Amino acid sequence: MSPLSENGRAAEPTRVLLVDDQPLFRRAIATLIAEQPDFAVVGEAVNGQDALDRARALAPDLVVMDIEMPIMNGVEAVRRLRDEMPNIKVVVLTVSEDEDYLFNAVRFGASGYLLKDLQPDQLYEMLRAVRRGESPISPVMAGRLLAEFRRRPPIDRPADAVVETRPASDRSHLPPRASAQTVAPASEPTDAELARFPLASAAAQILTRRELETLQYVADGLTNKEIGTALSITEGTVKNHVHNALEKLQLENRIQAAAYVVRQGIAHRPPGS
Repeated sequence: MSPLSENGRAAEPTRVLLVDDQPLFRRAIATLIAEQPDFAVVGEAVNGQDALDRARALAPDLVVMDIEMPIMNGVEAVRRLRDEMPNIKVVVLTVSEDEDYLFNAVRFGASGYLLKDLQPDQLYEMLRAVRRGESPISPVMAGRLLAEFRRRPPIDRPADAVVETRPASDRSHLPPRASAQTVAPASEPTDAELARFPLASAAAQILTRRELETLQYVADGLTNKEIGTALSITEGTVKNHVHNALEKLQLENRIQAAAYVVRQGIAHRPPGS
C-alpha cells in the first residue's frame, strides 16, 4: 500500500540514491530500503564522483553515502552535492568513527551521520527523520560532536554586535559574523533572560526567548515532541521555532544548531557542574 500524505492522498515515495564502494553492502541496503513502501531506490553509485553524475541524471530526494571511497570520498561529495543541488538531502552511512569526517560532513551540509551498526528498523526511522527535516546522528558520534564544541571556549562578542546577513548563494556554512553596525533587536531580552542566556552577542539580539529555549533543548538531543512537552507548546510550534532560528542564524540543520548553542556557551549545564 502506498504511503499517504497529510491530505490523505497517496504520497510519492522518497527517491533514494545509494553510494558505497562495497557491492555486497550496497545491494543489501538497497534490498532493505526497497521493502519500505515510502522509499524507492532509484540508483546506485560506487564513489563520490559517480554519485554526482548519478544525482544529476536522477534527481533523487535523498542520497545515502559512505565516506571512505576511491576517486572522491564522501565528505567532498557531500560538499559538492549540497553546493550544486541544495534540495537533495545527504545522509552519511559509514563504519568510520573518524571525528574529522564527522565535523567536515556536518560543516558541508550533511543531514545526518549514521554508523553501519544500525538495525534495519533504526535505519528506516532515521531516514524518515531526515525526510521530516530532522538531522539524526548516531549516539556515539553525537557525543563526540558536542564534546568537541564543549572543549572550545565560547566566542565573546561586544554587546552591540549584530549578525551580518549574507547572500543566499553564500554556502560557506560558517557561524554568523559580528559587525560594528547596530540594529534594533528582534525581541528585546529582559535582564532575567540575559542572565539565563549569558550571551551578550548576536544570538541574544536576533532570537526570541522561546527560540533560544528551543535551541537549548535541541542541543540536549530532544525531539520536537519532547521539546513541546518541556515547554508546554505544540510540536508544530516547536518546528516553527527551530525553522525560524535556523533561518536567522543561517544554519543548515539541527546538528549545526546544537553545535552553535554549545560553542556560544548557552547550552544547558550538565548536572552537577
